[in-house]
Amino acid sequence: MRRVVVTGLGLVTPLGGDVETTWANLIAGKSGAGQITRFDASNQKCTIACEVKGKDHPWGFDPDLRVDHKVQRQVDPFIIFGIDAAGQALEDAGLTDMTQAEKERTGCSIGSGIGGLPGIELESVNLHERGPSRVSPHFVHGRLINLITGQVQIKYGFMGPNHAVVTACSTGAHSIGDAARMIAADDADVMLAGGAEGTINPLGIAG
Repeated sequence: MRRVVVTGLGLVTPLGGDVETTWANLIAGKSGAGQITRFDASNQKCTIACEVKGKDHPWGFDPDLRVDHKVQRQVDPFIIFGIDAAGQALEDAGLTDMTQAEKERTGCSIGSGIGGLPGIELESVNLHERGPSRVSPHFVHGRLINLITGQVQIKYGFMGPNHAVVTACSTGAHSIGDAARMIAADDADVMLAGGAEGTINPLGIAG
């Protein structure tokens, strides 16, 4: 079995839009929790959540750094978080200029516990209030859990294993374990691995 090592990291969290900011805020004892700002939560039993902050916040996340505007309009937040974190990891590992042969041996193992709940909620309302013709043509491929890996592999041209895990709160850990096994078994030389979630919406908080 081949030896497997971690060579790059990427994070998008309620404490920062990258690894350095998140770690600095964590060890400083700062909290990512606060009143929900993404929607009016005044009628909810809980009005507090750990949101990823916008780019205007002192430690906010700027999706424009690594995610195309077209993609941002088509997909749910968890996919945007995943694409950006994957890009950070590639930059950290020094793997932004790979050869075609290297891309053929590079894959993704990235999952989500819930996936595109905000988009599912929105399009359900569109269906019932405005009819089937008003459901977005991007509905399915903008919500599926495997579309983090799909979008990352499209963006960077990777052709190795494309693997999506769904094991609730263990998803990220299982994704990393699966990726390590793929490298050890010589199915790939490089794997982007982890998890992403973005379900702070009325239905997610109510449930």
